Amino acid sequence: MKIAVCLKHVVTRDAAVRVDEARTWIRDRDASFELNEPDAYALEEALRLKEKQGGEVIAVSAGPARVTQALREALARGADRAIHVNGDALARADASVVGKSLAAALKDEGVDLVLTGLQSDDQGFAQVGVILAEALGLSHATIVMEVQVDGGRLRVRRELEGGWFQWVAMPLPALLTIQSGINQLRYATLKGIMAAKKKEIRVVEAPAGLTPLVEIRSLAIPPKQKQTRLIAGAAPEAARELVRALREDARVLEGA
Repeated sequence: MKIAVCLKHVVTRDAAVRVDEARTWIRDRDASFELNEPDAYALEEALRLKEKQGGEVIAVSAGPARVTQALREALARGADRAIHVNGDALARADASVVGKSLAAALKDEGVDLVLTGLQSDDQGFAQVGVILAEALGLSHATIVMEVQVDGGRLRVRRELEGGWFQWVAMPLPALLTIQSGINQLRYATLKGIMAAKKKEIRVVEAPAGLTPLVEIRSLAIPPKQKQTRLIAGAAPEAARELVRALREDARVLEGA
């Protein structure tokens, strides 16, 4: 079974970021980066499926040279080889451009299954996987919490709202977007890190002429501010006003 896993290299969650001069993205040179957490769960699921079914896991990432750090991490955890879709502009590209760039790199691989994280920790649009499935002509399912392979078909459990789940049967090849928490993540061993240095990372250039569908016109960091409000009056009236303010103004309470 040949499985491709799409990974994104995102800004570290607790990093202090600054907006760039054009005010349309962050200053990459000032930021630290890490493997996108939902994609780490997709990678782990791919490795578990390989252990059960046999085959190959291919890690794929689109972006500038720094994304090879995420690919090396995937190789150290157990992926067999990697593909780097090279392009500086992909770091801030919209889901359409990224999805089509990944599709161009995978179209001749003949994969049986493509896994992505549900969404990225930076933009969080949850669209790349769906667009990639459409570009490759694959059936797909989103928010997947369990994967079962039965011959040439899949049974997957999707997370719905309100604590409900849905089982879906679908043919291979297919694409799944994986929900965080589907499994327990493994970490790279020293042996895996040493082996990763000898594994292949094939570099392909991003397709030219792709038109984005989303444009970021302005980006700003929310201002830090606080407000003190004094509620006067007798205790019963003040308590009622406090509850009303928490429910209607601050929206931190629910119910009547």
